[in-house]
Amino acid sequence: MVTFEAPGSFLIIMDNASKSSVSFESSPQQHFQKNLNGHKDKFTEKFNSIFNLEAKGFTPGEVTFAKSIMSNLIGGIGYFYGASKVQSEYNEHPINYWKAPLYTAVPSRSFFPRGFLWDEGFHGLLVSTWDIDIALDIMTHWFDLMNIDGWIPREQILGSEALAKVPAEFVVQRSTNANPPTFFLTLRHLLNNYEDQLRTPMRQEILKKLFPRLQTWFGWFNKTQTGEVGGSYRWKGRSITPQEINPKTLTSGLDDYPRASHPDNHERHVDLLCWMQLASHVMSDLAKFLGRDDTKYFDTYKYLSSVERLNALHLSPKTNTYADFGLHTDKVRLKLVETQTESKWIRDVMQNPKYQLVDNVFGYISLFPFLLKLLPADSLPLKTTLDNLRDPELVWTEYGIRSLSKKSILYMKHNTEHDPPYWRGQIWININYLILSALNHYKNESGPHKALAQEIYTELRKNIIANMYSQYQRTGYVWENYKDDTGEGKGCYPFTGWSALVVMIMAEIY
Repeated sequence: MVTFEAPGSFLIIMDNASKSSVSFESSPQQHFQKNLNGHKDKFTEKFNSIFNLEAKGFTPGEVTFAKSIMSNLIGGIGYFYGASKVQSEYNEHPINYWKAPLYTAVPSRSFFPRGFLWDEGFHGLLVSTWDIDIALDIMTHWFDLMNIDGWIPREQILGSEALAKVPAEFVVQRSTNANPPTFFLTLRHLLNNYEDQLRTPMRQEILKKLFPRLQTWFGWFNKTQTGEVGGSYRWKGRSITPQEINPKTLTSGLDDYPRASHPDNHERHVDLLCWMQLASHVMSDLAKFLGRDDTKYFDTYKYLSSVERLNALHLSPKTNTYADFGLHTDKVRLKLVETQTESKWIRDVMQNPKYQLVDNVFGYISLFPFLLKLLPADSLPLKTTLDNLRDPELVWTEYGIRSLSKKSILYMKHNTEHDPPYWRGQIWININYLILSALNHYKNESGPHKALAQEIYTELRKNIIANMYSQYQRTGYVWENYKDDTGEGKGCYPFTGWSALVVMIMAEIY
């Protein structure tokens, strides 16, 4: 083991005891260093040609910071092999999936050394910007894990080493449960920015083979995750437990973000509706790109793009913000119950729930129609969203946009006695990237809110970059998320998964 403070380096010399006929013009160390320097120079040349950060006024230190993050994301791409443990409606007990390989990036090589479905779509934004073929290779590996119904296990725990890092309650993957279809973000990025490069025969062939699987995946969402009301969607897999103040929605990716207090079949989740609008749009564009009939997908896209329908399902007339709908009450708490043998905190409902929009909560979920650019440039909900974004009492901070409003009842509250807040106030870079992407869109659209979008974009981008660089200088790491009151890095580290999107933010690539 070698332990040192970063930055640092060490040299390992492998001496050839047999003194074979292999010879170098210089010593082995010099030969190695010459080759290493050549690869470093090629990396720097490619990095500068893609991201061009010096031309944007970044200092040498800031450019080095971005290069380090980018190289760590690419360096974190790995090859895994094994079988997930899955629970299907067709089996009484969990069984092993088929053994298969997976080529994927990971959120954190030390803490999360495995593939996560919704993370990978965000990773793909960076990876595809760096190397289209690697991004396509990763995507095809993931879709090789899709079953006949169109379901993909959301967390890939392949092999004994990966299994050793996962708590037992998270090992089994349930085939009724979804995860945000973020690969459509990657595909949209590719189609919008690299259409000509995708027309090579090899890449065309990959996309042609991928398309039927995307069709099946898209169809699976529309068979299994739809709501009771036409045009609505809900994340399956929520259930009340006696320990949780608000049932988690792990399937949405935003685990403990507050939703309806009493989940049932009548719930409507605004974020999933927006994901499906994006998915239908990309399916339509990809079908056209491949010379196929896109009518079905385009019609679905137009249907899900209806602002009138979106507003009828999810817009609160009280707050003019978007919200989930469900059986809900705010009057829920954790109550200490003592018995002769133990004391524990359990959920205590103090008021009967009723069906309503969960509009007392403002945060990342409320932003989804804005994040995925569904709102007309002249709409009043867009103006409300922009005003709320800039309100320090809601989600604005000097370090980025916090996940949950300070005014929310569950802001920075534990969900169970032992379950600290996760998506209840912390700053997450993947969502902040989507916020900046949306602001970049609206600041370039004609409309009455163009100047406000520009103002917020400029300040937010500056704040995120400055804080992440400051924390990197202070700690040497990029973090899973950041505290909303101090900007301090929190969660696991090093986290060069979707937090690496700061490189795209610096380069203004959306």
